[in-house]
Amino acid sequence: MVNALANLAAINLNRLLVFVTVVEAGSLTAAATRLGLAKTMVSTHMQRLEHEVGTSLLVRTTRRLGLTEAGEAFYEASRRIVREVEAAVDAAAQDSSAPRGTLRITAPIDYGATVVAPVCVALRQRYPDLKIELLAGDRLFDLVGEGIDVAIRIGNLPDSNHQAVRIAGFNDVLVASPALLQHRSVPATPAALADWPFIALSVLPQPLNWAFSHQDTAARQTVRFAAGFSANTAYGVRAAALAGGGLAMLPDFAVRDDLASGALVALLPQWQAPVGGIHAVFPAARHRPRKVRVLIDALRAQVAGEATG
Repeated sequence: MVNALANLAAINLNRLLVFVTVVEAGSLTAAATRLGLAKTMVSTHMQRLEHEVGTSLLVRTTRRLGLTEAGEAFYEASRRIVREVEAAVDAAAQDSSAPRGTLRITAPIDYGATVVAPVCVALRQRYPDLKIELLAGDRLFDLVGEGIDVAIRIGNLPDSNHQAVRIAGFNDVLVASPALLQHRSVPATPAALADWPFIALSVLPQPLNWAFSHQDTAARQTVRFAAGFSANTAYGVRAAALAGGGLAMLPDFAVRDDLASGALVALLPQWQAPVGGIHAVFPAARHRPRKVRVLIDALRAQVAGEATG
């Protein structure tokens, strides 16, 4: 247990931030990079913090860094303190100061590359004191455990204790390459495409099952495609579709340029899949940090500009 008699006045509270960053980054080196400090300085902070609290917090081996039993409890308390201080400072500053510090964002690979990355560049140009880390990946990141400020998530949101705001909506589009269609006649209904080669996005809960509704009638059809090829990222599915590997269901933002250039063709545009949502998800807090607010505003402005452009 952490020494209950440790003098709070003797503890450098800045070291709590370093400690939390070390735990969330997973190593002294990664934490030093994230904080902009020398690794030796991070190590010194940790040694002095352990001295101040009167117990060992970290378990150091040649291969990994972990927490002692006392360290686990101390980390949870320290993380709450750091987040509350950050939120309090941000709330006190309100809108009178520019956002600063580090903004850690996760996003799916395709949306991260086509939408989030350009928005981040614009934010950095506008707010030079704001550092941004974009972690692109089609897995669900642990927001708290991995120190994420904002996660951009596509589709249905899983139940969680996090907060979320909607940024935009999107449509999945049934697409194919001109090469695939060269010797085929496109039928009039989605159901008639069930035996065509299909490229599945394997990370979806039901990657082969898709519901369609006709935009002019009440007709609905649910199709189970036969996948001969699958990929675990939308980028992989898109690449296979461009190569003529089969039909694919892809978000409109991922194939907008391909449809405009003719590299892909939208099939049965009068039949539509359900509209999906694009959300910004962040850990629950009484105050939403300004750096998070400016990102959400910038993403919404980008989407609005695309809609009117």
